Amino acid sequence: MKLPEPNLSRRDFLKLAGLGLGTLALNPFNRVLPLADFPASDRLGRNCTGGMVDIKSQPDVTSSTVKKVYEDTVFPWLREVNALNPDLNRINQRWVETPEGFVYSSYLQPVRNQPNTPFKSIPDGKPGFWAEVTVPYVDFVLDNPPARSPGLRNLISYGLPTRLYYSQVMWIDQVRISEATGNPLYRVNENGGRPSGVTGGSYGDIYWTDGAAFRPLTADEIAPISPDVDPNDKKVVVNVTNQYLSCFEGEKEVYFCRVSTGAGGGAATPLGELTVWRKTLSIHMAAGTVDAGYDTPGVSWTTLFSRDGQAIHSTFWHNQFGEKRSHGCVNCRPEDAKWIFRWTTPPVSLETSDVTWNDWRSGSTKVIVEERYF
Repeated sequence: MKLPEPNLSRRDFLKLAGLGLGTLALNPFNRVLPLADFPASDRLGRNCTGGMVDIKSQPDVTSSTVKKVYEDTVFPWLREVNALNPDLNRINQRWVETPEGFVYSSYLQPVRNQPNTPFKSIPDGKPGFWAEVTVPYVDFVLDNPPARSPGLRNLISYGLPTRLYYSQVMWIDQVRISEATGNPLYRVNENGGRPSGVTGGSYGDIYWTDGAAFRPLTADEIAPISPDVDPNDKKVVVNVTNQYLSCFEGEKEVYFCRVSTGAGGGAATPLGELTVWRKTLSIHMAAGTVDAGYDTPGVSWTTLFSRDGQAIHSTFWHNQFGEKRSHGCVNCRPEDAKWIFRWTTPPVSLETSDVTWNDWRSGSTKVIVEERYF
């Protein structure tokens, strides 16, 4: 499909295109789109910038632009290479080679396309199940319009796609078979799957989406890591100077990863010795306004360590780890956030899913946030 001319923004283009979809709004189930066709490649990259990015002829910001592509464009991820010439304005010097040229790696979320055979009904005796998105993205429609969350209202008002993305973890509480396609559809309810009285931060929006995009979580994959280690011997150290996180058992470092902490000013990650006080498989995070804030559903593997809301959590909206850019949280790759979630204490199971403990000073992992060059 030919892309619109550059002087017509993607937002304007989709808004115009959406004018022809009015008749579909009468029945939300008719608007649940099947999974998109993604490139046939084991490794993929999704433009996660929220805007257009350049495909370059060489891994160099000064090289010629082959073409510009919109957000959510998915590329085969052939390999990752160093920049030909270091860009002194950037910390990350890595580029991704695609069949059409090179894309700066911070702009691409590493993803895979792994559709599933969905359940045709909720498993017997279960109120629902937790599931992870295993495709680059999947479209959804509202079960209970109008939209309540500011971010979702904004997307709908401009006719932009409403989507969930690779690695997000969501609670599925209903299954319905599409009359149009015969495919199982899943209902996503962010406030479900939790102990009585605990919410997932959702504004109350409930979605329907293609069930093939989701893989149910298993008890084994979220089982505690090193449960026999004394909880008092575990600690997480976050270095905001060099943008890394280390997990220690006593004096032994057992895990290391690059992170993105607070960008500074009012969005700085709090320094000092803190303590994990809440852990949840997934939560809706929002603050500020649409123009000067964030509104993000399905933030998975969330380990909260500050009573002001800062957490270690999975991140799907950038690949800029090693640089400061968050609103105060510690952004991690999904696989890193999941490991940390499983390793920190106390543990969380599929049944408990969202745990807050009153005596958070006892039996929970220390998180030390520090500024240190060496």
